[in-house]
Amino acid sequence: MSEVRFDGRIAIVTGAGGGLGRAHALLLASRGAKVVVNDLGGSRDGTGAGTNMADQVVQEIKGAGGEAVADYHGVDTAQGGEAIVKTALDAFGKVDIVINNAGILRDRAFHNLAEEDWDKVLAVHLKGAYNVTQPAFRVMRQNSYGRIVFTTSAAGLYGNFGQTNYSAAKMAVVGMMNTLKQEGAKYNIKANTIAPLAASRLTADIMPPPVLEKLKPELVSPMVAYLCSEECAESGSVFTAGGGYFGRAAIVEGQGVFLGNERPSSLEEIRDSLAKIKDMSGAQEFANANAEGMARVFSRLQGAPAASGTGQPS
Repeated sequence: MSEVRFDGRIAIVTGAGGGLGRAHALLLASRGAKVVVNDLGGSRDGTGAGTNMADQVVQEIKGAGGEAVADYHGVDTAQGGEAIVKTALDAFGKVDIVINNAGILRDRAFHNLAEEDWDKVLAVHLKGAYNVTQPAFRVMRQNSYGRIVFTTSAAGLYGNFGQTNYSAAKMAVVGMMNTLKQEGAKYNIKANTIAPLAASRLTADIMPPPVLEKLKPELVSPMVAYLCSEECAESGSVFTAGGGYFGRAAIVEGQGVFLGNERPSSLEEIRDSLAKIKDMSGAQEFANANAEGMARVFSRLQGAPAASGTGQPS
């Protein structure tokens, strides 16, 4: 079997000073990638800063014979995102891979959640992914090559008590991926998302030690690294990973029922049809919003004109 390699590829890994990000960076470097190890060096809630975490991972990579540079910018501002990409360009001349891994937690029950905690979590997870990915995406378009991995969570896909801010941000990055999959297609830019379950600073007090011991970050990184590889043709998918398990999560829509288009349906019709509306038998995935619209509406409207336009703004 041929080995999956990253020789000549330049990778940015955010939040790479520990946990999952560190594991991703070490694995990519061990396979030949040159890595920008980004980490603000702050605490779990996003406060504070320091250089030690990123520097230590860079030294690990160099000690094993790899190439890496440290970056200490926060992802939560546009200036920080631009600076992270500039670090890659100044050190290595291009960007081929972006792994959006940086994250913080500020858990509160919704009725106690402060606006500051809402804003900060979205700034790091969602806006942070935008801040780093957009300048990198521009470089990737010029080079007609790119691999982008976003990080979601089971909390985003399914919800988790006390994490409305985190859950909202983590589901939003799936939406970002869904569109970048389309916008990057003709430039050989693939975008995917990982939903990891691993021991880290963010999960240290959520699960008992015996469970955390079986959820080493290194067990997630092989999926992430493969999604970053040149040979990976997958784009627009969400993969779950943890403890050696790998799977795929998907948004699907059931067949539904068509109650008519000449008049609004009555509330009683909705009530009486709710079981059929909810039925997931024969559920389908859709490549994009236009495909969903065609399948769900236009094809069932007798005599209705087909949708026009590409829906692709410049």
